[in-house]
Amino acid sequence: MSAAGTIRVSEIFGPTIQGEGALIGEPTVFVRSGGCDYRCAWCDTLHAVDSEYRHEWRPMTAEEIFARVSRLSGGRPLTVSLSGGNPAIQPFGPLIALGRAAGYGFALETQGSIAREWFAELSTLVLSPKPPSSGMETDWAAFDACLEAAGGKPRIVLKIVIFDEADYAYARSASARYPNLPVVLQPGNHVGNQDSSADIDRLMAAMRALVARVVDDGWFSARILPQLHVLMWGNRKGV
Repeated sequence: MSAAGTIRVSEIFGPTIQGEGALIGEPTVFVRSGGCDYRCAWCDTLHAVDSEYRHEWRPMTAEEIFARVSRLSGGRPLTVSLSGGNPAIQPFGPLIALGRAAGYGFALETQGSIAREWFAELSTLVLSPKPPSSGMETDWAAFDACLEAAGGKPRIVLKIVIFDEADYAYARSASARYPNLPVVLQPGNHVGNQDSSADIDRLMAAMRALVARVVDDGWFSARILPQLHVLMWGNRKGV
């Protein structure tokens, strides 16, 4: 466990680009926290999830994290992406306050299982409920609490990973449940071992199949995006 008020950090890196979702291609510094309340079957960041790696997670204060972010960005404000694991577990509120005062924006992606009052201080909140292939169940009441905590202040985007037909049906249902949320669909990445090379041909085949499925359905409000960082660098950490 971290000391009171500190954040368990798996890694801080960048500037690089956001590789997926609503901010794909945008320059960003990543603050990846350690720990998650889920254990998805296809998790691609086990080094930030599995307790096997907890000795690598460093407890850091908001001031220490922001100093690192500022050094990496050369003091030039940009987007800071808070990720995990599930970053909603960590007390990110003070870091967001520090960064916003200096002109930085903050984006966070979470499965929507834990609501935090500081969601309202984000620039972008990506809610990514996990489909059946993950082996996890969605608590829609908790998801609704995340929306309530955000209070309509940040940009909110629904993002769902698609591995199979059951995942696709889940995505259609989730989008219908929240018709006012823009939706991003992402082909699933069959990761294999940590830091393994990506099977680009397989990923592109999945991308083509998902595009065809969405177009055939006339689901024209959905955006279909790859994991750009995986296409560029594979499944390595720190990119």
